[in-house]
Amino acid sequence: MAITLKRQLDLSEKEQILAIHGRNCYATGHPIPDDAPLHFDHIRAFATGGPSSLDNIAPMCEPHNKAKGTLPLEDFRVRLKMRDFFQESRDVTLHDLLKYFKEKETGFTFGNPSTANVLGDGVTLSGSGSDAQYELYTCPTTGWRYFYATLPISLLDSDDADDSGAGLQPRFLIEDKVFELFRHFQTHPVLQPSIGRVRGSQIVIFDGQHKIASLLWNGRKNFECKVYLNPDLRLLNDTNISAHDKYSQTRFFASIMVRKLGDEFGGDFEVYRNQEDGKPKSEDGFIQFLRATQVLTRGEVNERFRSYLFNSVLKSSDNSLAKYISTGNRSSAATPLTLDVLKKSLFAKFIYQAPLTESLTGVEYKRDSELSNVLALGNYMVDLALHNWSSDASTKTDTQRKLERIFGSKSMMAWFELLHGAVCGKLEIDDADDRAKVFLRDLSDKQLERIKVIVGRLFDWPLWSAPAGHEIDRILSDRKTAVKDWMKIKGLTTGYLMGASE
Repeated sequence: MAITLKRQLDLSEKEQILAIHGRNCYATGHPIPDDAPLHFDHIRAFATGGPSSLDNIAPMCEPHNKAKGTLPLEDFRVRLKMRDFFQESRDVTLHDLLKYFKEKETGFTFGNPSTANVLGDGVTLSGSGSDAQYELYTCPTTGWRYFYATLPISLLDSDDADDSGAGLQPRFLIEDKVFELFRHFQTHPVLQPSIGRVRGSQIVIFDGQHKIASLLWNGRKNFECKVYLNPDLRLLNDTNISAHDKYSQTRFFASIMVRKLGDEFGGDFEVYRNQEDGKPKSEDGFIQFLRATQVLTRGEVNERFRSYLFNSVLKSSDNSLAKYISTGNRSSAATPLTLDVLKKSLFAKFIYQAPLTESLTGVEYKRDSELSNVLALGNYMVDLALHNWSSDASTKTDTQRKLERIFGSKSMMAWFELLHGAVCGKLEIDDADDRAKVFLRDLSDKQLERIKVIVGRLFDWPLWSAPAGHEIDRILSDRKTAVKDWMKIKGLTTGYLMGASE
């Protein structure tokens, strides 16, 4: 289509676009009702080579158009599909993603049988109905033989554990890392091959699964690989772990929060985690490192660490609460929440703010889970109440009056203490130390749904909707302790939030 996109689409151009896509939102393909606003946006951004023509424009519903932010439409659509995949389970590998693509794409196959026949210094790989020949190389240290090849996904699988024994792929895919690489590889080359081995009649990948995963989302179906034929599995596994740990220039840490730790502290964290001192790397160890190497007081170091924890929530792309948080010290008509109030409510009760002693690479390290749980709670606040907030200061509807009462500073500090108690009760957490770390654990979908019910019950408390002039407005300007005591007298108790009648 040769029509160049103008600043504003005219009616004829919109009709041409709808003739191509129908009145369906490009983000997910769902129909847009006739009485709903219709938006149009670029499918592929100009920065990545998107053309300035109508066939690069698609319709969107208003909610998805607002939700996508600055992402190009195609990237936003992939982001939603990716989120759909990762919501199925937190612990997924390339194998799980390949199964997902097989379910979604007609004709997509992976892990098909192949045979590697060695003849002299070459290997013939037979699979998917064709043969290909590759030069063989020999490792001068181990004597292992290997070859380089660009292989179709139909011949590849992840080196996970199966009935034949343990696999060499010990890590899970990280959603943010896959999405970042997905966008990176739209404009950048792949510098290193993925690494795998021949296992029985299959070629399985144990290094580079994030690379392959991100390229799959970009539509790639062939991948550069280095493939070992008959390695010693114990030595290869040790080598693989070491390559991503003590001998790498930038060590691999699977945790999202550890990556954020590096973003927050920059070079200091790089120096710390590359120390060859034989000690497990931990948050507590890093804080001690900072105290020993920087001219900072204990208080200054602790404050920097707390800021890292808070920013991990505030800057997350999954945080729908962020749009309601003021960038300054005061709330506004559009942003009723302040960072100070969040520190004294949500963060105070649901983020464990002391550095952890668990190894950053160990399964016991649960900062990722804490981040996910806090984001879920914040998003419940939006879904169940804040999305109705009006930025029009002159509007004083019953709904707006209710929301102003709920999200006032003294009110939030009071009811978050009650909410924390109710969540601990629902999760059957009694120990004082565990209560301080209530979200520092893996929570199932069922447990998160219980927490959402508690939040919904909190926001449905009848006195939030009391008429103007009710004593609640005077009480909510009092001290936090007085506010909480009054709430409990009036029936807003931990027991009520857990399901008891007032």
